[in-house]
Amino acid sequence: MYVLSAIASLATLGLILGWILAVAAKYLKVETNPIVQELEALMPGSQCGQCGYPGCKPAAEALARGEALVTLCPPGGSALAEQFAVLLGISVDLSGFEEPEILIAKVSEATCTGCTRCFKVCPTDAIVGAPKQIHTVVADACIGCRKCVDVCPTECLQMHRPELTLRNWRWHKPSGQPAGAAA
Repeated sequence: MYVLSAIASLATLGLILGWILAVAAKYLKVETNPIVQELEALMPGSQCGQCGYPGCKPAAEALARGEALVTLCPPGGSALAEQFAVLLGISVDLSGFEEPEILIAKVSEATCTGCTRCFKVCPTDAIVGAPKQIHTVVADACIGCRKCVDVCPTECLQMHRPELTLRNWRWHKPSGQPAGAAA
């Protein structure tokens, strides 16, 4: 008997508190700028901090307020900057914009002690390993934020160009006119 009354009272209390939370969520909702949500949705979402902001949402808010340049996101490059400009309705000249050099972290197995500091700070979980074992970097997941390099006590992590494979090879468009073309 006591068990059933305890269950009934807890269930009633749960329903009442749930209803109060639902009403509070409806009436105390904080309205946000929809452009901020659209800008944030375009960003990589890795919260890497390469833009100078602590995450993608603060960067999107700064873009919406006009306090940041559309080229603020290094992992996104010029393609993301163009999308930002279209969404914000501004024109941007990216002719002088240089794509950031893509670098990925690489572990030197000879000096890795397995301290686990690197994969605790990696925003994309690109570093795999276990305590007191050698770690490795998944090149496809690394965004080159350098957070792991900064915390490594043995300096076993360095930034390198990614290995060229068929998966990441890109054709470089020639600049200027081809040789022998009429001027």
